[in-house]
Amino acid sequence: MSKITSIEGRILYNSRGSKTIEIDIISDSKFLGRVCAPSGASVGKYEAVSFPNEKPEESLRILNENSKKFVGLEASDLKTIHETLRNIDQSSNYSKIGGALAFAVTIASMESAAKSQDKFLFQILSSDSSFRFPFPLGNILGGGAHAGPGTPDIQEILICAKGAKTIREAIDTNLLVHKELRLVLEKEDSNFTNGRGDEGGWAPKLKNEEALEFSAKACENLGFTLGKEVSLGVDFASSTQWSEEKQKYVYDRAGFVNSSEQQIEFAADIIKKYKLIYAEDAVHEEAFEDMAELTAKFPDTLVTGDDLTVTNKDILTKAIKLKSCNAAILKVNQAGSLYDALEFAKVANQNNIKLITSHRSGESIDSHISHIGLATKSKMLKVGIVGGERVAKLNELIRLSEHDLIRGMAEI
Repeated sequence: MSKITSIEGRILYNSRGSKTIEIDIISDSKFLGRVCAPSGASVGKYEAVSFPNEKPEESLRILNENSKKFVGLEASDLKTIHETLRNIDQSSNYSKIGGALAFAVTIASMESAAKSQDKFLFQILSSDSSFRFPFPLGNILGGGAHAGPGTPDIQEILICAKGAKTIREAIDTNLLVHKELRLVLEKEDSNFTNGRGDEGGWAPKLKNEEALEFSAKACENLGFTLGKEVSLGVDFASSTQWSEEKQKYVYDRAGFVNSSEQQIEFAADIIKKYKLIYAEDAVHEEAFEDMAELTAKFPDTLVTGDDLTVTNKDILTKAIKLKSCNAAILKVNQAGSLYDALEFAKVANQNNIKLITSHRSGESIDSHISHIGLATKSKMLKVGIVGGERVAKLNELIRLSEHDLIRGMAEI
């Protein structure tokens, strides 16, 4: 087994041009693991803090002060790497060192270990011998926290090629729908500038209902039947609309307000009308009972917790007990370390909660989450459709398809 011989960090930039941290871990003086941490725009109240006082430089300073604690550790011993980080930072949310540092150190260590064993990262993260590709879930139209004023309140309208038989077919189909939606938008609005949001989805000036209608039309123009070859998904990101003071959902851009009961009805109508395969955070992050109502109503839709469960196994356990979701987002940097995230995945898989491994809106060009999605038996990989930092994840899946280690697509 390889031992860590050096650990170094640097300040880089993510896809939004914001500062982040990249970590290099070398084991046996030759096996490099390199990871650059992403960051989110729609951030759950209970997820790990990215950086202490929002300063990546502070995370880097703490790493430099403690680097010797990692030298000599087994690169593949994820639990010990995690415990070493926790000895430096005992806070519940990584507020001292930053969850981004925990993310980068733990994944870089495992990448270095994988190289030393001449294996892929996903192979050393799982004891399974059989793997299936998660379906790419891509943002075709963005609003909310991921796009500017005038766009829909709904944060993401997504596409999933649920009928695809291969990973390339799934990727190609998502790309076709994304391109067709641009043509639909240009036809409807001659002033559409082809603007895009953080994750590459088109960002037109539209109301929520128009955005959904045009997305469905793009699919139909290509000869697809919604719910058959392709399905739409929606990330409502409802915590961004929730007003604690008013105890209501305030849709500023669309100009209406929903009570909790009206929000459930609002989400349910969209799920039914557009035959959604995926509905994320349809209510705010503490509305466990309301999510349970939607989960019971739509057993064939992935009623998914993101802000609700924040890749936290204790919160997920509560959600399972209350039957608040049948699917959950896995974002490693929400949890902090890779060890935390894999513990979350274990709880999900043991309780038939379907996993969706996800990127963040501020991404790096790394492709590690493609491997994490495979290792955790994720049904979907939420990674966008276009943009170099998104395509990097999809291209990695194509490369992996050249090997006989992964057989077919996941069963949703």
